[in-house]
Amino acid sequence: MHKFIPSTFKPLKTLVFVVTLLTLFSSCATRKFSKNNKQIQKEANKASNSTYKSYNTLSYIDEFKAVAIEEMNAYGIPASITLAQGILESGSGNSDLAKYANNHFGIKCTSDWKGKNYFRDDDQKNDCFRVYKDARESFKDHSEFLKRKRYSALFQLDKNDYKSWAQGLKNAGYATNPKYPDLLINTIEKYQLFQYDQSESEKQKIAREDRVFTEINENIPLEKKKFTPVETPPVGAKPILADGTYTIVKGDTLYNIAKRFNLKVDELKMLNSMTTDAIKLGQVLKVK
Repeated sequence: MHKFIPSTFKPLKTLVFVVTLLTLFSSCATRKFSKNNKQIQKEANKASNSTYKSYNTLSYIDEFKAVAIEEMNAYGIPASITLAQGILESGSGNSDLAKYANNHFGIKCTSDWKGKNYFRDDDQKNDCFRVYKDARESFKDHSEFLKRKRYSALFQLDKNDYKSWAQGLKNAGYATNPKYPDLLINTIEKYQLFQYDQSESEKQKIAREDRVFTEINENIPLEKKKFTPVETPPVGAKPILADGTYTIVKGDTLYNIAKRFNLKVDELKMLNSMTTDAIKLGQVLKVK
């Protein structure tokens, strides 16, 4: 006759219960984020009568060069840099984040953000991104995003020095992709975005720097902890090839691929000229 020992089974039952609860919470959270995004999309569809303006890169530049120049004159960020970042990070205005959330620079929610939210995978699953009332508001918030301590040295550069700005953004930690400066500079030179940059006199530069550094010192935002990539690939994952490519296997998502190779989702999409998050088995992606 077998003895029944309750203590042998209690830990197992507790573990099963906890795992079940975590699964339910995760499922509920995913449904919550999905419901939120559908509401944002519904509102965006209503506002645009479901007829979104489709951009190519040239029409995107024409549409937003004025606000980029306006922000450059106010703060000293080269218009060419702002436009190139918008082109790369929003797929020239055609990404879901740009279309539904008017978010052209992938700026995330912070504790002081009071607006609506849109969720998608990036550094973490279901990262929270800001929803703007229009694209112009996104461009202005991009300037606010850069006005902080880690980027402060960039505002001492001439406002037409796009090459130093491109390298400086990378050095300050804006992007983990080592080719980010090249991506910006190549985009600027391919579309001659430097034509929108303007020089300034020494007197104008000093006045601008005084104004910007006063604002930076008054409102230095909190820095987030550095993102730590996941080093363990999924079962069956093929190693990165010598030519810097990776072949997608079952279980892959843009999110876990990006984490594995120390990239952000948007950077991975930039490398592969992708405007959506859709991937398929056997697809070859550039990862460096």
